Amino acid sequence: MSEETPGFEEKPEVPAGATPDDAAEPKKAADSSEEEAAAPAGDSAAAQDTGREAALLAQLDQARTALGERTADLQRLQAEYQNYRRRVERDRIAVQEVAVAKLLTELLPTLDDIGRARDHGELVGGFKSVAESLETAAAKMGLQQFGKEGEPFDPTIHEALMHSYAPDVTEDTCVAILQPGYRIGERTIRPARVAVAEPQPGAAPAAKSESSEGEAPSDKDTDAPEKG
Repeated sequence: MSEETPGFEEKPEVPAGATPDDAAEPKKAADSSEEEAAAPAGDSAAAQDTGREAALLAQLDQARTALGERTADLQRLQAEYQNYRRRVERDRIAVQEVAVAKLLTELLPTLDDIGRARDHGELVGGFKSVAESLETAAAKMGLQQFGKEGEPFDPTIHEALMHSYAPDVTEDTCVAILQPGYRIGERTIRPARVAVAEPQPGAAPAAKSESSEGEAPSDKDTDAPEKG
């Protein structure tokens, strides 16, 4: 058995007469082979990174597309919900108005009795207090009374029960309110029942002709020369 001398390393054998550069060539060749082996490994890692980046970008695009679709769905649902709320509120108000109008229509005969009692001076004592409370409650619910003597006749809100002729009117005029009308807001629940006076036939043309005849002499007088 041979013993190795401590402190000495084995060195590659160098042929006799070789230079130091020749001795370094085996080491350079080994380093070159290591670099060539590492190069494919680096290219493979770069390709893998590029593939992962492309996959992440594709996933990001898909997420953005899905987000846009969900946002559009949410906006559409929100618009439909707002329309639904407005429709429900509109229907609720309409139902409430119909119910109030029906209730107040049932009270109109009582209100007519109260009005006739007031006209005849019979609205006194406790009956007066109850009647005024009822009228106040009806007014709070939106009931409005209309119809006055002397206002022009409007067939959309007036119901003519009597007709007559009068020389002092120039158009169909309500000369008597037989029964007041009532409305809730813009909705008429009962037209005012009235007596209507129409202009006297031929009265307006006669008045016009008299006016013309009265003006004619003055014009002639104005145009006539003064006599000395």
